[in-house]
Amino acid sequence: MFLLRWLILLLKPLVNNFPRVAAIYRGMRDQLDSMEEPQPTPWGFKLAGNSAMAQGQFEPMETELVRRLLKDVDIMVNVGANVGYYCCHALSLGKPVIAFEPMERNLRYLCKNVKANDWDGVEIFPLALSNYIGVLEIYGGNTGASVVKGGAGTPESYKTLVPCSTMDVVLNTRLQEKRALILVDVEGAEKWMLEGASIMLDSNKMPIWIIEIASKELQPQGIKINPNFKSTFEMFFDRGYQAFDLEQKMRPIVLEDIEKVYKDEVGFSSNNFLFCKPQ
Repeated sequence: MFLLRWLILLLKPLVNNFPRVAAIYRGMRDQLDSMEEPQPTPWGFKLAGNSAMAQGQFEPMETELVRRLLKDVDIMVNVGANVGYYCCHALSLGKPVIAFEPMERNLRYLCKNVKANDWDGVEIFPLALSNYIGVLEIYGGNTGASVVKGGAGTPESYKTLVPCSTMDVVLNTRLQEKRALILVDVEGAEKWMLEGASIMLDSNKMPIWIIEIASKELQPQGIKINPNFKSTFEMFFDRGYQAFDLEQKMRPIVLEDIEKVYKDEVGFSSNNFLFCKPQ
């Protein structure tokens, strides 16, 4: 296993520029993945696919908040579930989960982690969510993969085609009477995903949303500020939601804060935000 890991690290810098090397790299990485066993975590469940997550070093503040919020909801929806880190937290607390994850490697780990803990109560959709039904191009691979062409310096040749649908089509009104916590980590596709989620956005229950929205990161070369940053927030403000900055001790965010990002061309200090009904 040591030799395999060493070869993978050796090949990784060549992946973006040499397609044949990329194919060999992915094959070796998949072989290593199949050998990896889920590890015990500080919360009592097992997790494979990310050592920082398994060791309790991943997003500690957000993790604590999510676990606290889960106690007061009926269900969690995880859009961009990755290897299932937050899904595992919800399932370990007895909450049902609906997960969306389009990337094959992440999906394998997600399924492995659910199986390792012998959980039921989870629905996994191998889909990206957007504002249409069809096929979506995703640039990069696995964690950090994005629909933003050229985002974060990812070569345009490094792309994957994945199926996509909308939250409105997949879930329709089935969660209308549920208290839901919705986690969204879609690496730059937030606005398009939300455009396909009007039923949940307009729900009288007003779900709690935690969304990663980058103001500067993931932008193609030459683009200083995310052009969808303001309009993404407006989709919540226009519906009466309040916004809070998770990385600044839950500081309330108003539209003027967002507009200042464009005026000063200085990225927002945080990427993780919570949207909920007025308190």
